[in-house]
Amino acid sequence: MQSGPRILVVLGTGGTIAGEAASPADELSYRSAALPVEALVGGLRPPAGFVLESEQVAQLDSKDMDFATWRRLALRTASHLARDDVAAIVVTHGSDTLEETAYFLQRILAPAKPVVLTAAMRPATSARADGPQNLRDAMAVATAPAARGVVVVVAGAVHAALDVRKVHPQRPDAFASGDAGPLARVENGELRMRRPWPGDDIAAARDLDRLLPADPAQWPWVAIVASVAGSEAREVRALVDAGADGIVVAATGNGTVHRAVESALREAAARGCPVLRATRCLAGAIVEPAPPAADALPSAGALTPQQARVELIVRLLARRAAPRA
Repeated sequence: MQSGPRILVVLGTGGTIAGEAASPADELSYRSAALPVEALVGGLRPPAGFVLESEQVAQLDSKDMDFATWRRLALRTASHLARDDVAAIVVTHGSDTLEETAYFLQRILAPAKPVVLTAAMRPATSARADGPQNLRDAMAVATAPAARGVVVVVAGAVHAALDVRKVHPQRPDAFASGDAGPLARVENGELRMRRPWPGDDIAAARDLDRLLPADPAQWPWVAIVASVAGSEAREVRALVDAGADGIVVAATGNGTVHRAVESALREAAARGCPVLRATRCLAGAIVEPAPPAADALPSAGALTPQQARVELIVRLLARRAAPRA
């Protein structure tokens, strides 16, 4: 049984939260991923009964997030979660692809312990830096008794990894959870629930070394195409001919697809390239008829196109890693 202070691990990956500008007044022209994670946590006091450990897993602008970094982050997160003395993990991350990384970690790890991702919309050198408060809030959530699984904490809101999406390019409260709404708020350092925490969805033990290829070139290539006015089939056919492993279509409205693109997508599915339909609407989910028709273009439900792409990548990775009969 664990005795003494429990450990809260902070994993740094870069982003605006670690950004540096020439002037405290500059909140746009800054260098992302400039400061090490030790500098971010150095002045912060951990919650009572916890001690902090920090580790630099990566140092990049999250617009440049890649499969190699996802693999390294998943492996280091899993390694720390397996430690009896570690109670929770906080990940500092850039905001641009935060929703994709959060979804990926939840689907790959489905951890029983909390894994809390946080970010900032202003660099660490800003006179109005939001990163320190976001990091304090993330630590408060990570050490709350109710917390489990992967969540995102930004601007006092707690978002489930399967719901979160970035909805604004500059505001400090740049994230939302679509129709589901945030799980909770952090108020004066305390977690205030807004809706029930997601049910347990603990993944079976996985061999991540086998599941996640060390060579990024061996990861599935899943592309996103948009159904728009004047869509053409040749975009889809070019992707399939080039070797795409899967396609997500950012569909209009309730999952509808331009007839020219729909025809090409059905051809792609028939050739063994799986397709998911996600709505390009900013909120809401695709609602299928009851009972849903058997379809070569299945719906991604409430997932955004970005989340649907991660979902299809995870499915293809699992299929490749499955033991062959």
